[in-house]
Amino acid sequence: MLSSDETYASLNGAWRLMLGKADGLRLLDLSVDGFWNSFFAIVVAAPALIVGWVGLANEIGDPDAFAGRFSMLIRLATVDIGAWVLPLAGLALVAPRAGIGGRFVHYVVASNWASAITAWVMLPAALIRLFLPSTNEFVVLASLLLFALSMVLTWRMTNVAIGRGAAVGTAVFAGMFAASLVIWFGMETLLGIGAPSA
Repeated sequence: MLSSDETYASLNGAWRLMLGKADGLRLLDLSVDGFWNSFFAIVVAAPALIVGWVGLANEIGDPDAFAGRFSMLIRLATVDIGAWVLPLAGLALVAPRAGIGGRFVHYVVASNWASAITAWVMLPAALIRLFLPSTNEFVVLASLLLFALSMVLTWRMTNVAIGRGAAVGTAVFAGMFAASLVIWFGMETLLGIGAPSA
């Protein structure tokens, strides 16, 4: 487990990258240990993610059965973690052929910590969903605005972490986003997760 100082430094580094500042890389541990330790970001993100899972589980799962809602929560968690980790595994196979193998560790470490930040950025929308249905116009607007902000910040982080110019950075961003969506929808189908009813 990382110390609070190490966690803060990593989050601060990722945040600076998300603001487009390359000096954020100096705050990240890009060693082998730092690579694996960056997955601790999932634990950092977990409280914010859990709020979202609870809200969705309450909408999708059987409202009269705790076991049904808990089962749905576990499936939603599996989908989110899969959509977080599996695209990174895919990038590990593609990165050397795409000419970004030398920046793979930089990207993964930065991406993990940035993903923890975006989970917290999305928390207000998840909290609102606990009290209002997901189809409510205010919920939809808040979710879209926060999602758009998260995407802009993630795109900036990707450009700086990859360090190969905006074209390559944008291609990596688009590829990882597409891979996450494919895995997300694929796992939802596989685990029998349906859309919330209106």
